[in-house]
Amino acid sequence: MSSPAETSTEQTPRPARLAAAAAVAGVEALGLFAGGVYMLVHALTGTSEDLTGAATGAVTLVALGLIPLAAARGLWMRRSWSRGPAVITQILALPVAWQMLQANSVMIPAGIVLGVLAVTGLVLLVNPATTEALGIRRPGQDSA
Repeated sequence: MSSPAETSTEQTPRPARLAAAAAVAGVEALGLFAGGVYMLVHALTGTSEDLTGAATGAVTLVALGLIPLAAARGLWMRRSWSRGPAVITQILALPVAWQMLQANSVMIPAGIVLGVLAVTGLVLLVNPATTEALGIRRPGQDSA
């Protein structure tokens, strides 16, 4: 049996900002998975000079993709725990985007996309409508 708080949030419509935050986290998870698969294919086809490093990087990207994927699912299902991993993912994405922007290569457009996603995700996650939909109360806010 679910608690009254869970029942009331499940009956109210999902705020668009919460759905958008879940979508941003989902896109980031897909990007990490795609990067991991790309690195793994290059490692297995022999185009990479360091097979061990490429395989390790590929596995790491896929494993890291599980964090925003879990956060996206949690946000979609209105689980309050999911906001923490989602915020951390956005904060960690900012320096990665910055480094991508410093490259003189095809990584610059990817850095722009990642930076925009990270900032958008942060804005959506700290929005009062999102925190309210997740049942997160501000310090000093009444529990009733």
